[in-house]
Amino acid sequence: MELGLAGRVALVAAASQGLGKAVARGLAAEGARVALCARGRAALEQTAAELPGESLAFVADVTDPEQVHAFVQAAVARFGRIDICVANAGGPPAKRFEQATIEDWRAALDLNFLSTLWFAREVLPLMREQRWGRFLAITSVSVRQPIDGLILSNAVRSGTAGLIKSLALEYAPYNVLVNNVCPGYTATERLKALNVHPESQIPMGRVAQPVEFADAVVFLASERASYITGVTLAVDGGWTRGT
Repeated sequence: MELGLAGRVALVAAASQGLGKAVARGLAAEGARVALCARGRAALEQTAAELPGESLAFVADVTDPEQVHAFVQAAVARFGRIDICVANAGGPPAKRFEQATIEDWRAALDLNFLSTLWFAREVLPLMREQRWGRFLAITSVSVRQPIDGLILSNAVRSGTAGLIKSLALEYAPYNVLVNNVCPGYTATERLKALNVHPESQIPMGRVAQPVEFADAVVFLASERASYITGVTLAVDGGWTRGT
């Protein structure tokens, strides 16, 4: 299947490792020009060097709206347009309700809600003007089924899912498609940090590989997904029980 991504310009946040890195690789493999950001310069530049085709590495903290603005402007200056934006960030720490402090809640909002909002504010007006765009938020299956011990993620990412649905309705008339992609348990450093072994809970009997998640994101970013907007897609091997 020809995905129609050759020459498109994609932004991928938190792309130096894990799911963001897999998404950046997937988009670049389809011929997209990729601008990627992360906080750590060395890992970011290494990832950019590994990508086929033209890329831009930009050090930025996605919780800082001024740094997000600078990243988007650098990508526009380099490539002339923005076609695809993948809003992504690491997850908040595993905590239960009575363990979470006010500072924990504020940090989780910054990391997993406001960072998505900052990217949306920067790129959606550009996409509306050109009458083509794909805005994708990477959240978590916790928006469909809360995960025990992850109350910060459960609450904040659900707010992000609501934002995505609302944006999808507003921007659909401009051929700007907005979707939420939810990884289940995936073999990343984040899963190792959580120190869980969920294979017995997953109908497929294994965790995902990052490339399997990335393939879903790449499809939704493509021409072939031209009538899909406002969805929350779980890539989880059947873990979530709801419809």
